[in-house]
Amino acid sequence: MYAAEGVSVVMKIIVVGNEKGGSGKSTTAVHIALGLLITGRRVATLDVDSRQQTFTRFLSNRAQYADTHGLDLPLPDHRILAPADLNDKAAAEEETERRLDETIAELEASADYLVIDGPGSDTVLSRHAHSHADLLITPVNDSFVDLDVLADIDSESFRVMRPSRYCAMVFDQKKKRAARDGGSIDWVVMRNRLAHLNARNKKRVEAALEALAPRVGFRVLPGFAERVIFRELFPRGLTVLDLSAAGIRMTMSHVGARNEVRNLLGAVVRRKDTARPKVTAQPRTA
Repeated sequence: MYAAEGVSVVMKIIVVGNEKGGSGKSTTAVHIALGLLITGRRVATLDVDSRQQTFTRFLSNRAQYADTHGLDLPLPDHRILAPADLNDKAAAEEETERRLDETIAELEASADYLVIDGPGSDTVLSRHAHSHADLLITPVNDSFVDLDVLADIDSESFRVMRPSRYCAMVFDQKKKRAARDGGSIDWVVMRNRLAHLNARNKKRVEAALEALAPRVGFRVLPGFAERVIFRELFPRGLTVLDLSAAGIRMTMSHVGARNEVRNLLGAVVRRKDTARPKVTAQPRTA
C-alpha cells in the first residue's frame, strides 16, 4: 500500500507480535523502546492494540510518575492507531493499511527506530504491521501452552508436527514485504518467562523450537526470566534500566533483569544497518 521513493538508510522498524495474549509483548516492547531511547537513539513507538493499549498505559504511567517525583525520564514519540470504522470491509481494510503507511512515513524523518506493539489477536493492523518489520520479535512463554501459537506438537513424542496459522501469517507477510520493496524480515522468537531450573519441560520446549526454527525461518533468543519486578514496575512506568535514575535500591533480581534487557538490546542493535525504501502512503482512491 505504499510506494518507494529512492533508497537510503532510514528508520528501523521493530514489531513485537504474537497472536496469543499474555506472552510479554508489551513488556518486551517497552524495554526495547526505552532501552534504545536511554542509550541515545531517537525512538518512536506505535500501539496498534487499540483495545487493550497496554503499551500506551505504561507510557502514561511513566509520564505521571516522572511528574510526581520530579524525574527527567525520557519518553518516545508515541502514537496509537485504531482500525478504520467503515461499513465496507474491503474499504475499511484498505483505509486501515493506508493509515499505518501514513504514520510510518510521518515518523521516518525524526526517528532511528520505530517499535510497534501488536495485539494478542489476528487483525488487519497486526498483519500489515508485520509486513513492515525489519525485525519481528515474537515473545513466547516457555511452555507448550504458548508454543501452540507456533506449532502443533505431538502429545506422545513432543515433536513438531506442523507450523501454526501464525507461522503461515508471518510467511505471507514476508512474501508481501519482498514483493513490495524487496526487503526481508528478520524473525526472532524470544523464549520468555524462563524457569531458573533446567527442568524436563524446559528442555522439551527448547528441542521443539530448535526443530521448528529452520522449517519456518526464525532465530531463537533467550528473553526474560520469570520475575515479579517486571509487573511491579508497570504502575510507575519504569523499566529495570531506570532504577538507579529513579533512586530505587537495586537487588540481585533487579540486576539479573537488567542484564537480560541489555542482552536483548545488544541483539537488536547489533543487526547490520541496511538500506530500505522510504515509506510513503498512497493517496486515497476514489
